[in-house]
Amino acid sequence: MSVRILVSDPLPEGAVAILRGTPGITVEERRGLSEPELLPLVADIDAWVVRGATKVTRRLIEAAPKLRWVARAGAGIDNIDAAAARERGILVLNVPGANAVAVAELVFGLLLALFRQIPAADASLKRSEWAKARFQGRELRGKTIGILGLGKIGRAVAQRARAFEMRCVGHDPLLSEEATRALGVEPLPMEELLPRSEILTLHVPLSPETRGMIGAGEIARLPRGAVIVNAARGGLVDEAAVLEALERGHLSGAVFDVFAQEPPGGSPLVQRENVVATPHIGAATQEAQEAVGEEIVTLLLGKLRESGAIGESGPRTATPSRNPAHKKISR
Repeated sequence: MSVRILVSDPLPEGAVAILRGTPGITVEERRGLSEPELLPLVADIDAWVVRGATKVTRRLIEAAPKLRWVARAGAGIDNIDAAAARERGILVLNVPGANAVAVAELVFGLLLALFRQIPAADASLKRSEWAKARFQGRELRGKTIGILGLGKIGRAVAQRARAFEMRCVGHDPLLSEEATRALGVEPLPMEELLPRSEILTLHVPLSPETRGMIGAGEIARLPRGAVIVNAARGGLVDEAAVLEALERGHLSGAVFDVFAQEPPGGSPLVQRENVVATPHIGAATQEAQEAVGEEIVTLLLGKLRESGAIGESGPRTATPSRNPAHKKISR
């Protein structure tokens, strides 16, 4: 009997081809559907592949009696009701490291844009202005960057920070001091990291424990003129507290790729000149999307084989990522 897999968000063609080329699997691609539209589709599926757009709600999980696997092509699983899945014994899969290079590169793209006022300078020149004197910037070299979370993305950030000759301090309760130092990062508890961080960047998952982990109190402990970076998950940082700190000059700037509410609408935070913001594009590179797609379908197929849902024939592994850097960074 064929294993039915629903793919409800865009996946690279190569990843879908791997699924379709595996004996014993039937794939249905249906994108951009609302919860009511998904309800009849999930009634007979065994596995479900999503990215960030599809919300795998309790209602949908309860409407899918055969569902055993939900595979998230990406890092965060906050669009999946993990508690409901756990109650049903559904395995939730994700690939948190496949987009590490893309996110780390965006962090520094955003920081350079802020420190060198690149968006404003570009807009000025496009207005046929030549206002060199207005755009004196700052360098990253010599700055201390505090990294919260030293998984694959945090490590990729640290690697690039060292290339900019920055000082790296970090905090990750899952990593030993020895392992942290091996990354070229000075391990510090949160209470010591914050006053040292001229730039604070977050690379942790969103959970009940981490939601709002950087609020007014934490921001107050940063040195005056510090910069906050959130390219991880909306909700980790109290955006209202960041706005207030920017308005009174305690923070000199901020960069955001993610927001508590997406899209953020007319948020006054994104309107400020000393804020550089992008619409959740951290993983939006061709290389990262290929890697994410290939890795999640390979992981899912492995679980299907382990369970005996499909046989051992067919593709065993995905085509290696075309960007070798994706394979060099591991937790």
